[in-house]
Formats: sequence, structure tokens, C-alpha cells
Amino acid sequence: MRPSVPARGAGLDPRGEWSLLLLSAASGAADAFVFICVGQVFAGVMTGNLVLLGAAAAGGGEHGVALRVITSLASYGIGVACGAWMNERLRWSLPLMLLIETALLAAGAVLWALGLITSDGDRLGLLVLLAVAMGIQGRIRATPTNYFTGTLTALVGRAALRSWEEGDHWVAGRLIAVVVGAAVTALAVRLWPDAAAAVAVVPAAGALLVETSCRRRARD
Repeated sequence: MRPSVPARGAGLDPRGEWSLLLLSAASGAADAFVFICVGQVFAGVMTGNLVLLGAAAAGGGEHGVALRVITSLASYGIGVACGAWMNERLRWSLPLMLLIETALLAAGAVLWALGLITSDGDRLGLLVLLAVAMGIQGRIRATPTNYFTGTLTALVGRAALRSWEEGDHWVAGRLIAVVVGAAVTALAVRLWPDAAAAVAVVPAAGALLVETSCRRRARD
């Protein structure tokens, strides 16, 4: 079974919501970095990758995009499988899984900052690291933090019916966080390109700290 989250109206924990907000920002940052710097694909938005794969199969898109899309899809799938195994078979804690995700993102950021990503093969390797990290993130919480079509659809639907629920401001906040994470990354690419990959690491590490703090408070 997937990890459960509190039902709406059952007393949302602001610390857990901040964690979701930070992970959403990390997702936006990682996808923006991969799209801009690695090669017009996504690390976590698999719907977009499937569309790109279809376009590439019909002869559309830039050269080599099909290989990058397939690499991202396979790597994300590996991340999801690892996340499911760690969560449901090994019963690893959420902070431990977040630590693994953050370590993968940090490894990619270090490789990028040191200028070690110099070839198409290197970029594929970097894409593997980031897509696996996003796959793990996709499994560590039942509430989505790296795919948002359903989130946006539900939020707009409730707004249209004027049936807002408790916690919808946090839902809107996650959508904003994705945009902010992507915007900060794009700005970093322009102003400080060596640090562009590190943008995703910061909110992921923040989510790790929040979840660790929540767990410690629960034990106390």
C-alpha cells in the first residue's frame, strides 16, 4: 500500500505540508535544469516525456531526443521501483528515503559544478541520477509532488464549484512552488550556470530536515 496522508479536514500538519511544498519546488527545479541543460526532456514529468517520445517517433523534435526520453523513462521507473521496495518491503523511514533522493540530486549538482559533464554520454548519466531521484520522490508520499495535472484539475474544479476544502491553499502553494523552483533554476542558468543543478538540492534538503524534525517530535 502507498503511504497514507491525512484526509482533508482531519487537521493538517503544517510541517508535513511544508515538506510537500519544498519537494514540489525541488521537482520544478530538477525538471527545469534537465530541460534546459541536459537536453529538452524532463526528469519527473513522464507525461511530457511520453509526448516527446511520440513526436520523436514521427520524426519531430531535435536530434537524439528519443534516446534521452527513453533514458529518463527507464531511470524514473527504476527510481519508482526502488522507492516502492524501500518503502513497502524494507520499511525504510521517509527521512532515509529523502536522504537518498537528496544525495542523488547533490551528486548530480557536484558533477555539474565541477565541469565534469562534457559529452552527450555524460549528460545521459546525469539524467539517470536526476530521474532516479524524481522516481523515488514520486513514491515517498501519497500526495503528488512531481506530477500536477490531477492536482490542478481538482483544484480548479473545486474553485469553479465554490467548494474549497481545508488545505486547498497548500495545494495551490505546491503549484506555485513548482513554478518558483523552475524560475530560480532558469535564473541560475543565466547568472550562475555552474550552480544551476544545485537549486533542486536546496528544497530537497529542506524537506529532509522538516521530515526529520517531524519524526523526532513524534518520538518525543
